Amino acid sequence: MSVKPVLIQMDAADNVAIVGNDGGLAKDTVLPSGLRLVQAIPQAHKVALHAIAKGAAICRYGVTIGYAMQDLPAGSWVHERVIQMPEPRNFEQLPMATKSPVLDPSKPDLSGATFMGYRNPDGSVGTRNLLGVTTTVQCVSGVLAHAMTRIQKELLPRYPHVDGAVALDHAYGCGVAIDAPDAVIPIRTVRNISLNPNFGGELMVVSLGCEKLQPERLLPPGSIALQPAAVEVGKASEASAAGLDVVRLQDPKYVGFQSMVQAIVDGADRHLQRLNRRTRECVSVSELVVGVQCGGSDAFSGATANPVVGYATDLLVQAGATVMFSENTEVRDAVDQLTARAASEAVAADIVKELAWYDAYLQRGHVDRSANTTPGNKAGGLSNIVEKAMGSIVKSGTQAISHVLSPGEKLRRDQRGLVFAATPASDFICGTLQLAAGMNLHVFTTGRGTPYGLAECPVIKVATRTDLATRWHDLMDVNAGTVADGDSTLAASGLALFELMLEVASGAHQPWAERWGLHNQLVLFNPAPVT
Repeated sequence: MSVKPVLIQMDAADNVAIVGNDGGLAKDTVLPSGLRLVQAIPQAHKVALHAIAKGAAICRYGVTIGYAMQDLPAGSWVHERVIQMPEPRNFEQLPMATKSPVLDPSKPDLSGATFMGYRNPDGSVGTRNLLGVTTTVQCVSGVLAHAMTRIQKELLPRYPHVDGAVALDHAYGCGVAIDAPDAVIPIRTVRNISLNPNFGGELMVVSLGCEKLQPERLLPPGSIALQPAAVEVGKASEASAAGLDVVRLQDPKYVGFQSMVQAIVDGADRHLQRLNRRTRECVSVSELVVGVQCGGSDAFSGATANPVVGYATDLLVQAGATVMFSENTEVRDAVDQLTARAASEAVAADIVKELAWYDAYLQRGHVDRSANTTPGNKAGGLSNIVEKAMGSIVKSGTQAISHVLSPGEKLRRDQRGLVFAATPASDFICGTLQLAAGMNLHVFTTGRGTPYGLAECPVIKVATRTDLATRWHDLMDVNAGTVADGDSTLAASGLALFELMLEVASGAHQPWAERWGLHNQLVLFNPAPVT
């Protein structure tokens, strides 16, 4: 039985299209246009729609993604080994806040939408009611792990309104140049993760005692708004002058390992009692802070999953919610598109500032943006970072970019809308920094597949292809491949994703990663030296 060829062309100006068929297309396959393939082409890889001369531009998304390194006949396979990547766009004469967003009247007005969330003392809203136990240094992680086992086994069953307890451990805190200029990034990242809305304002810190990152430096007075009676009088002599609930393992009062573990368990019990009194209440969709990200991307990412997320992003922003997109290297080649969409020239200048800082960071390490594209990306049809970037930014939708955050910074209550949170493209570091920014719900797209998840925040996984969604049926929450299959539209899938977000935020639906307890470790971005 002959297979009907499926090609996906993103723009009328493109001279390549990707193959949509599972298993790809065989040599001599005749396309609907009458073009015959001169070689076999794998799924998601590009085919030349007409002859491309050596040195000529190769266009996808209506953008030059590279130049042909040899003559490419019509119907040939266009892959990374025959494409010369273009130089990056410089930061001069960029369009600055020149593009006004156009509201699409076909998109529904969902500003009246609601979800059931946990209102916090600072006005923010959590989608989960979690106890977060912060660490100041990696040295305490083993002791905390033993305590967490007891907390989860002995304490959590007593508190049915608490969704879980999370150890916020990391590989920082000592052996680092704590006063280096860039050390502010990992320090404020740990601080702001502690203040994530999903932790209900309850702060508990485990410290060793001799580390460079002391609790008072991590969470100085005035940087936090403690819950009333966060530390019971006379109960915690280890509490710092800042009023923090701190267990310092080197305190002479702790005699032996079990004494340390018991102190952590007892402290957790006090916080869990308060968290258990919290209940969900109906809140506006404007209280959602959604982080969008992609990982294990393929050439379908920019054709199915990311446009679906982009449609949902527009619905959220128009309804008053906040959406953060990130990944510096994966937007760098679209800088002109981002600065044009900035809400003001000041926002556009902030975008340039963050991307220029990251360019300099990469130069110090003697690498460039081309190092971003992974072997899996290339196997999935992405030839280089330019092509990857054009598909990545689609997650941000079409609305104006209202704010820019530096790595580790926390969103203020008055910063809503579409936000560029400048982060490295690494899945683990990006997710960690979006948590620090205040994300209470995460949407993650993938074409190659990844079991990525976060313990601190629910993660909705969106597959780019039906094949992946079918094989990983109990890991992928949404199949955006139906768009390429012709079984759904971007609008229908985007609206369905929006509705799923409200269910997940309300606790009415658990994404697969949350159900399985698949959680990646927090990974801090530390550009400062290690001593």
